[in-house]
Amino acid sequence: MPRRVLILGGTSDGRALAELLRPAIGPSMSVVSSLAGRVRSPRLPPGEVRIGGFGGIAGLVSYLRDEAVTHVVDATHPFAAGMTAHAAAACAQTGVPLTILRRPGWTERSGDRWHRVASLVEAAGVLPQVGSRAFLTTGRQDLAAFAGLDLWFLVRSVDPPDPPVPRRMRSILARGPFTVDGETAILRDHAVDVLVTKDSGGADTAAKLVAARTLGVPVVMVDRPALPPGVPVVATPAEAAARL
Repeated sequence: MPRRVLILGGTSDGRALAELLRPAIGPSMSVVSSLAGRVRSPRLPPGEVRIGGFGGIAGLVSYLRDEAVTHVVDATHPFAAGMTAHAAAACAQTGVPLTILRRPGWTERSGDRWHRVASLVEAAGVLPQVGSRAFLTTGRQDLAAFAGLDLWFLVRSVDPPDPPVPRRMRSILARGPFTVDGETAILRDHAVDVLVTKDSGGADTAAKLVAARTLGVPVVMVDRPALPPGVPVVATPAEAAARL
């Protein structure tokens, strides 16, 4: 039976996995990458691509059956908890094997001043005790938790932020990877005294942590949501490709 692989992507790891599988595409294997469509001009992976949601668990179940999908790899963002939960439920209902591809989170190092929190709401709660000029790198859709704070925010996102947003805010649009020199300049030029970020892991956006460590800027680090129990998890695209 030909294998049909669905990659739930939108990340650099999802694109890398699609690239690794490209040589195997042929009569015995087909690969489709699914992107949520939240970024206006996404970086597209090689091969077949679909853009948009599935319509919840029921919609994903229908897609898996209609498209005769034989394997699913969840390579979504580590904080896309809803999509991961839907994938686990849909694959359980259909019997399609699911593998979760999650790069390791960041590790605190000597010189770091991290304040780990469990959620964006908790991050907003501790922020006024940590600093008054925050560099917020949690994504354009996650600003509501900070909208009521009377602090100054520098917000970076790929697309313009979605309201509600903080009253005192400057927005910059940029896409990683970023350099340590560039991140250091941002922290200095804007007199940032606290960095707020999610524990996304990976190298593309890790430079800000190095810059914060160098300048002694504290970091409010939002921990990742828990993964569904019982689902195999791999750390690299190469491991995911090997499983397939």
